[in-house]
Amino acid sequence: MSDTAEPEVLDIPEMDPDAWADYVEAQGWTDGLPTVPPTEPSVARMMDGARGDNEPFPAITPRLLIPTLRSLAANAVMAGCRPAYFPVVLAALRAVLVADYNLHGTLATTHSCAPMVMVNGPLRQALNINRGTNCFGQGWRANAAIGRALQLILNNVGGAKPGIMDRSTFGSSAKYTFCFGENEEESPFAPYHVRHGFAAEDSVVTVMSAEPNHNLNDHGSTTGLGLLTTFAGAIATPAANTISCKGPYFFVLGPEHAATLARDKWSVEMIQQFLYDKARVPLSWVSVENQHRYAVDGHFPENDAYKVAPTPDDIQVAVAGGAGKHSAFIPSFGGTAAISVRVKPPAG
Repeated sequence: MSDTAEPEVLDIPEMDPDAWADYVEAQGWTDGLPTVPPTEPSVARMMDGARGDNEPFPAITPRLLIPTLRSLAANAVMAGCRPAYFPVVLAALRAVLVADYNLHGTLATTHSCAPMVMVNGPLRQALNINRGTNCFGQGWRANAAIGRALQLILNNVGGAKPGIMDRSTFGSSAKYTFCFGENEEESPFAPYHVRHGFAAEDSVVTVMSAEPNHNLNDHGSTTGLGLLTTFAGAIATPAANTISCKGPYFFVLGPEHAATLARDKWSVEMIQQFLYDKARVPLSWVSVENQHRYAVDGHFPENDAYKVAPTPDDIQVAVAGGAGKHSAFIPSFGGTAAISVRVKPPAG
């Protein structure tokens, strides 16, 4: 279903939902949840949602097959996407195929990482992508279907089958879907995509190979300094891949915490610098064996503590979520990058 050596259209007889679920499971085309049958009309409608995106895709690891637009559309249908979601799915796929994302490494690892997808710009509103209350959770079709479509493409076209190519020891719920929007409306800072060189009117997808979000709870601190002190302590963990200091992480502020920081005149750059300086893992928290391993990799403690981000700019700051004194730490796989790609709007 994904290259010219395989049929573009499969002749599958009509079947009821239960029979379809069994058939898809037998083919290995599912993530375990029910899927929508990709009929020719539904796939054609999905492809119409991507008119104007004619740039060819590179081969998708590990099978190294060059996908057709039809095969990608079929997986988006199966995931429950509306055609209007498809350009976002394609932008996310282009982003994970950028070399610095390290798709092969992030798919083959025993780590629990999955593609995190954050959406900025007008399409968040047009597609009803949740960026507020429960934005990492259930209840929004766009969030669930966009993230799920990317995962199904990597599984069905790329060949990242769980237990075969995907060797994750535990996995996580993020492997079903991990998609949310930035809460630009309640952010006191410039939107993430604008700070990274895009126009405000652009819709942009940012991906990173990530663990699920780790909650940062601080109901007691009433100052920006107090909040960041709490957050630095939580981020300084010897058991997340950030301890290897090889990649970025996301620091997602809830709107209430973001408002406190802005009130106290903390800029994004100041937040990044504080976390870079203060989120350090004490040497005493790291086993002797791991100290030796990090030394082999050229990662040494500074003032008896290990930094967890290569530079302040590797700390990706965004605002999302709803009411409540919570923020989130999203560690990356480590050997990955945060990649942003503009969504190509449909022609016309």
